[in-house]
Amino acid sequence: MNIAILGAGGWGTTLAILLHQKNYQIRLWEVFPEYASLLQRERKNPKFLPGVSIPEKILISSDLEKVIFKAELIILVVPSFAAREILHKLKKSSPTKAIILSATKGMELNTNYRISEIIKEELGKKIKWAVLSGPTIAREVVEGKPSTAVVASPKPEIAKLMQRVLMNKKLRIYTSSDPVGVELGGSLKNIIAIAAGIADGLGFGANTKAALLTRGLAEISAFGQKMGAKSFTFTGLSGLGDLVTTCISKNSRNRNFGEAIGKGKRMKKLLKETEMVIEGINTTKVVHRLAQKLMVEVPITSSVYQILFEHKNPLIAVGELMSRKEKAEC
Repeated sequence: MNIAILGAGGWGTTLAILLHQKNYQIRLWEVFPEYASLLQRERKNPKFLPGVSIPEKILISSDLEKVIFKAELIILVVPSFAAREILHKLKKSSPTKAIILSATKGMELNTNYRISEIIKEELGKKIKWAVLSGPTIAREVVEGKPSTAVVASPKPEIAKLMQRVLMNKKLRIYTSSDPVGVELGGSLKNIIAIAAGIADGLGFGANTKAALLTRGLAEISAFGQKMGAKSFTFTGLSGLGDLVTTCISKNSRNRNFGEAIGKGKRMKKLLKETEMVIEGINTTKVVHRLAQKLMVEVPITSSVYQILFEHKNPLIAVGELMSRKEKAEC
């Protein structure tokens, strides 16, 4: 199988290495020509996956046409804000026979769309597609530490094919028939991870983290069901699994960003200091906007929104969360 991976960040590079180990022909696309040349020459990814060697047989290029030529599977691992532009370029190459697998955990800011909705809008409803999500910190996966993920598609045969393609002895893949829930779980957990990081930055303890994970999961599930997802999806890998990992891992960019905010740093300054994409920022905007439209309560998301975009003091936001009107847990 010829596989094109679009996006040479940590997760894209990891997927390229894993699939190469399964003897697939891999081509990896990096948007910036100079960095693509560095990756191709040095066989290292110092920005996003330092210390990991990239096999010589993986072709790395900034030439999109060259990378997707005759690809049977195209894996999209670009930031959500770039997904539409890349998919629009793919449309010109008419990749109707290729399967599109989205491994992007975010939502489009202007339209409130999930990535699969952009895929269908740009490439047509007949395109074969699936989404991949779950608790997959790239470095742990590439180092061979046992990990799990879930792949979902409206067509069970596509989900099962992607399962066979991706799974190995150290990465176990499950299938799901709920792509809406899988995408939302992978996206919304980043909001809660920012909140968990803020709590860490404020010096709060395990009780606070447990409360955020528990109530955050309830919030994700309530919002997800309003969006058409199945409730049980959020107790699975793309919901609870990814939420736990992203909220506790020191390698979680969303948690780390939140921790810096909790310590008093400004968002604009933090974004200038990193080349990493913090997907939870735009997702917070999208969910805050959609929640008002859907009339669903998302108190943690609302608090994160106020801290990030209305400059609310995090301690005041916590106080308001804790003093909300009493209610039953369920």
